[in-house]
Amino acid sequence: MTIAVGERLPDVEVQVPGPSGPRRVRTTELLGTGKVVLFGVPGAFTPTCSDYHLPGFVLRAEDLRAKGVDTIACMAVNDAFVMAAWGQAREVGDSVVLVADGSAELTRALGLELDLAGGGLGLRCQRFAMILEDGVVRDLAVESGTGLDVSTADSVLAKL
Repeated sequence: MTIAVGERLPDVEVQVPGPSGPRRVRTTELLGTGKVVLFGVPGAFTPTCSDYHLPGFVLRAEDLRAKGVDTIACMAVNDAFVMAAWGQAREVGDSVVLVADGSAELTRALGLELDLAGGGLGLRCQRFAMILEDGVVRDLAVESGTGLDVSTADSVLAKL
């Protein structure tokens, strides 16, 4: 079942890329304090994710922070090395925290699995954006298809 507004973010282990390599961290430690925008993409280096979804949040990071957002995070069912390379390729810098959910543990705990095995991608995360306040879901927008509409940076900004 998909996580709902009012529920607390699940406490699972994920990884974030860092200068010394991947760092293991609990979601409550990384995303459980303050106002957080967490968005999920089906995969790093995939066309819509790389050309539109992630860049939109990078471009609007300062606008989101001006609305009180403490952390902007992007998760994908990819390993931390892929997420690091993606962040470098897309010049993310410190604007967005890249969250590697390599085993899809967070994706499953959120109930946001997407089966793309038919396309050769395996289990992935649905495209979504959520607003968290101190670890509690205050808003959740999940894309109904393969497009990018309700989970854009502009859509999130409109809700803040």
